[in-house]
Order: sequence, then C-alpha cells, then structure tokens
Amino acid sequence: MKTILKWTEKMRFTADCDGNTVSMDTKAPLGENKAMTPKELVATGLGGCTAMDVIALLKKHKQEYKSFQIEVDITSSSGGHPVVFADATLVFRVTGDIDRAILLESVKLSQTKFCGVSAMLSKALPIHYKVLLNDEEIGSGQADFGN
Repeated sequence: MKTILKWTEKMRFTADCDGNTVSMDTKAPLGENKAMTPKELVATGLGGCTAMDVIALLKKHKQEYKSFQIEVDITSSSGGHPVVFADATLVFRVTGDIDRAILLESVKLSQTKFCGVSAMLSKALPIHYKVLLNDEEIGSGQADFGN
C-alpha cells in the first residue's frame, strides 16, 4: 500500500491511495475544519474495519439486519504532548431479525481475530465494545489479539 499526501491550501491535504482520495484538515485557528483530522480518520478507520468484518460475517450466516451502526468513542490523553488516544469504546447498534449468538460471535471474531485496525490500535490502548440488538444490550467485551 502506498499513499501520497499533497498539500492543497492552509492546513488541508489530500491523500491518494489506489485511486481513492480523502481530504484532511485541522481545527481553527490553524485550519478551517473542512475535512476530518488525521486522528478522526484513524477513529473512522477503526469503526470501518470492524463494521466490514461484522457485516461480512452476518451475511455469511444469512442474518437479515435492518440497520447497522457503530459509534466510535475515543478518549484522548491529557496533560502533555503529544495528545494520543487513551481508550476507545465501540458501540454496535443493530436492528432486525438477528440471532443474538451469531451477532455476538461476529463482533467477538472481529475484535479478536479479523480487524487489523483494532489489532494495531489495541497494542497502544484498550478497545472496549458493547453490542446492542434492537436497543437491548446483549453483550460486551474488549479487543484481544494476544498482544
């Protein structure tokens, strides 16, 4: 994988990888907040990676979901620089006629075996997760890749 970053203006950059482009910016006063920051992109990548795993596993098991959403809540360090991620919580919100055991196993597999972004980040910070099915919490856990 090769990504090329290009400065566009002020604090905005574009990143190109495999023909896809994403913009980055920073908050005022240095930037204009017209795109996600690099840290926001990392958090988005965490959510996207595990979402793709779980959806693929649900489809494999022929589970009919109506909606699927992941909230990624990151707590940052305080008291000095650099400010880094200190803790992450993923909240999986799924609705539909889903077998709860299959949903829980899908999330667990993502957070212990498949999600490369979780595997990388879990070396630096704890990643917790909660699973809600039809607005009922059915399980929780922590990413564990044997770090």
